[in-house]
Amino acid sequence: MANRIQKGSLAIDPQLFDFIENEVLPSVGVDSQTYWSGFENVVKTLTPRNKALLQTRADLQAQIDQWHLDHPAKDGKIDFPAYKQFLQDIGYLLPEGEDFQVDTQNVDDEIAKIAGPQLVVPVLNARYALNANNARWGSLYDALYGTDVISEDDGQEVTKGYNPKRGAAVVAYAKAFLDNHFGLEIGSFSDVTGFSVVDGSLVIAQGDNQTALQDLSKFAGFAGDAAAPTGILLSNHNLHVEIQIDPQSPIGKDDPAGIKDILMESAVSAIQDLEDSIAAVDAEEKVAAYRNWFGLMNGDLVETFEKNGKTMTRRQNPDREYTTPEGEKLILSGRALLLIRNVGHLMQNPAILVDLGDGFEEIFEGIMDGLITPLLSLNDIKGKNKLANSRKGSMYIVKPKMHSPDEVRFADDLFAAAEDLLALPRFTIKIGVMDEERRMTVNLKEAIRQVRSRIIFINTGFLDRTGDEMHTSMNAGAFVRKSRMKEQTWLPAYEQWNVDVGLETGLQGHAQIGKGMWAKPDEMKEMLESKIAHPKAGANTAWVPSPTAATLHSLHYHEVDVATTQEALKTRPRANIDDVLTIPLAADPNWTDAEIREELENNTQGILGYVVRWVNQGVGCSKVPDINNVGLMEDRATLRISSQHIANWLLHGIVSEERVLAAMKRMAKIVDEQNAGDPSYQPMAPDFENSFAFKAACDLVFKGREQPNGYTEPLLHKARLDLKASSCAV
Repeated sequence: MANRIQKGSLAIDPQLFDFIENEVLPSVGVDSQTYWSGFENVVKTLTPRNKALLQTRADLQAQIDQWHLDHPAKDGKIDFPAYKQFLQDIGYLLPEGEDFQVDTQNVDDEIAKIAGPQLVVPVLNARYALNANNARWGSLYDALYGTDVISEDDGQEVTKGYNPKRGAAVVAYAKAFLDNHFGLEIGSFSDVTGFSVVDGSLVIAQGDNQTALQDLSKFAGFAGDAAAPTGILLSNHNLHVEIQIDPQSPIGKDDPAGIKDILMESAVSAIQDLEDSIAAVDAEEKVAAYRNWFGLMNGDLVETFEKNGKTMTRRQNPDREYTTPEGEKLILSGRALLLIRNVGHLMQNPAILVDLGDGFEEIFEGIMDGLITPLLSLNDIKGKNKLANSRKGSMYIVKPKMHSPDEVRFADDLFAAAEDLLALPRFTIKIGVMDEERRMTVNLKEAIRQVRSRIIFINTGFLDRTGDEMHTSMNAGAFVRKSRMKEQTWLPAYEQWNVDVGLETGLQGHAQIGKGMWAKPDEMKEMLESKIAHPKAGANTAWVPSPTAATLHSLHYHEVDVATTQEALKTRPRANIDDVLTIPLAADPNWTDAEIREELENNTQGILGYVVRWVNQGVGCSKVPDINNVGLMEDRATLRISSQHIANWLLHGIVSEERVLAAMKRMAKIVDEQNAGDPSYQPMAPDFENSFAFKAACDLVFKGREQPNGYTEPLLHKARLDLKASSCAV
């Protein structure tokens, strides 16, 4: 216990203790003795419950594993009535109680009323964290000009300098958007030559003529002088758009109305992530992540970096000021509303050790996050900051990888304990419940019931949910190819079930119903074509990987009125639970050798491309080239689905260990080549035996079946800690 700070039964790493003791507690006005003694009591009280919940997971999995061995599938089919009854008998599938409606209070409009994109970003990276916070407003012109939404045909290619022909296509696209959603009584926005505000009304000039908006209520305000405004604020479906006017600007000088840009309200909310998109295995890395969140909550986070040979500084954007049609001041937030994703119930972390009577052990990281992140948020909760996050005095924690109503109740009790420790009113801390585990899905209504006064978010996630789907039914048989998984019965039923249960329990007006990530940040044309399915499905938010993607995805929420869509969906029958429980087994797993090779190489390349950065460089979220060199924005969930898929095929004899290892070595060389331009990259080949990353990637597959719920964290954390220890030894 050398060098650790003793606080009762706690032994705290000096880096973490110093941060909290000397930076945080004085800033937020909390007494040290009160905090640490309360912290200790919560840890000692909740740790045994945490262990019991994890044991329940293991016990249920063991029973399911044995059932499948005793009831083998035939042609990809199991005895479903017997299976469903079995799940009920063991307490996996719980009975539903009476209907209820959530009653969460003091929820910011960005969650309760505004439908729009949600960014997810690693809080460990200050630059990315600030970019996400500032992505509330984005340039439509820039988003169009720099992506494949605008074709590069017919002279519209992206050139080293500005391409006027491409610029003209961008302006035409943007003005067509305005015509579609803010239509004029006469003509088009392409005909507009000027704007003014007269007696609170928007007057739109078209040469010698004047026109107005077809829907006058969509005029929300203006910036600058009424006679010659610099900005026209429009509103549609609770989202704002600002027409920015500057006839002297490089773009505005060529526009008949002096329009220089269309500014979109884009990332309405953003999740700052402590979980799947970061690598934080010890006090050093946890403190770096905590410090960034503390800076965001205090409004003073600043990051300086080099870009294109220039030194740049990022800080949080100020609020935006307008004048309403009635002549009053209107202030809109310049920043996305921030949520923070804590870790789940599984992992422990050496940043704090606790002695419960049998010697010191690592603290459960979820308990640590649950007691520290609200402390870091106190100044914002109490409204002390000029750059406010919550204007309702709330704090928003997204809680991942919970499996049951009991686990959600545990999180509720943890947050209540944090509120008591920090003298906060009950339900100040709000919870986002991620529906990404199979047992959570089928018991979602009862899970929501446990936090009916705290919940502000549910969502679906294909990667983790599929990983758990495979691990839960590992013994049932060989699963379909990963590329065919989205065609299986269970997935659309799961996606609909989530929306149906959310609407049934009254989340509308209180909480977000979210959908998953768009993983291809360079494929924006494809995103525009397909991701509109999320608001059409009744989701009032969906995840995007970048500020540019947020700006483009915001277009979908102008096209779809999610509130109206949700009202219509309330009348449909709930998705069928039997469909949700249908296991995606291959009816005829006799794939060709070429198909098996393709599946193996796709999975192993994705695993290696992510693991090598995670273990060696501590990068938890990055654009990883796939086997076809298409950049995919990956986080830890990618590993879970890919490693569990190979583990399943190993178990059922589709592939051998020798073949998998050969594919691993073959793909490692390709991953090394893909990263050759990174000076800090450490190759895996040819010295595979001494590569912590390569060995960790192999363990994820070969030990995948024995990992709790197929999670990748235990093996990744061990590999990175071993690497860091070896570096210190040298």
